[in-house]
Amino acid sequence: MAQAGEITELLAADAAGSQEAGERLAPLVYDEMRRLAAAYMRRESPAHTLQSTALVHEAYLRLLGGRRQSYRDRGHFFAAAARVMRQVLVDHARAWRAQKRGGGAVACDLEAAPALAAERPAFLLMLDEALRRLAERSPRQMQVVEMRYFAGLSEAEIAAALGVSARTVKRDWAVARAWLYLEMSK
Repeated sequence: MAQAGEITELLAADAAGSQEAGERLAPLVYDEMRRLAAAYMRRESPAHTLQSTALVHEAYLRLLGGRRQSYRDRGHFFAAAARVMRQVLVDHARAWRAQKRGGGAVACDLEAAPALAAERPAFLLMLDEALRRLAERSPRQMQVVEMRYFAGLSEAEIAAALGVSARTVKRDWAVARAWLYLEMSK
């Protein structure tokens, strides 16, 4: 795993237009994104049609392909990666649902979500809608869920990305999980 400082420096240089920084950055963030996506996809059903490599490629292209964006540091980049991975999964679920005309949304605990998301893309769409409502209520709690659930970041990594304590992240995670459970049980 690359040093956080190295990735932060390369992100800044890449945003400033350094082609060399972009070339050095690509394998560092790509490898970490593959690790995160693989960990997430291991929780999915073996029948899931989206592979972790495809998830990483799409997220990578959206984050670093074409138009360059500026990221404050490694944590900020991986927070953005979590958001993009979530959007890729939601887009995939929408496409699958449109193709299969699936449905049958089911209320369940957030911890059981990865398995259901693979089997029932409608669940992922329901989760996405609940996260949008959570963002209206508490944007930080939504970010915590997004970074933990979709990118697999640790409490310490999330705390660094958001500029809060790990204890605050733990509390936000617990409150957000409870709120999402109630919302999705309706």
